[in-house]
Amino acid sequence: MTKPTESMAMEPSSEIKNSCFIWVWFSFLVVLLDLGSKQLADAYLSYAEPNPLLPVFDLTLLYNKGAAFSFLSDAGGWQRWLFAFIAVLVSVVIVIWLRRIERNQWWLGLALSMVLGGALGNLYDRVVLGYVIDFISLHYQGYYFPAFNLADSAITLGAVILIFDMLFLEAKRKPSKEKM
Repeated sequence: MTKPTESMAMEPSSEIKNSCFIWVWFSFLVVLLDLGSKQLADAYLSYAEPNPLLPVFDLTLLYNKGAAFSFLSDAGGWQRWLFAFIAVLVSVVIVIWLRRIERNQWWLGLALSMVLGGALGNLYDRVVLGYVIDFISLHYQGYYFPAFNLADSAITLGAVILIFDMLFLEAKRKPSKEKM
């Protein structure tokens, strides 16, 4: 058995170094931004009182006990744990997926880390508070889009990037794998 040198001990294994697992750190940044913005909204906004910033955009503090678009918000409480379970399950799948992709697949890594960060941000609210804090409100001439938060934005943007990656970039990666 050889004795590990100091440089070997400090250097991460090539398996971890070459993976895209580093994107998990970006997920934590998304979580921090999301939770911080929700904390500020909860501290400085009055519940359900719009604070106009632009003609089509205002900050309105709302508590969502359901899922997207307040789906099942009046279901009696069981939905809190269902959505929490789904968020945990999706998060585990994404972490495993991130662990298996190559570091050079940065669009895929970015997309997955955004979805993971958003899911974890909303999971925290759901488990700790019993509801998700929403505060971003978009509207036009009396038509209102349901209020949302930074976690929802990260999940949506991550999903769009994931679809883009699957439609346009996945095919470009396959030939390089077949050459091996």
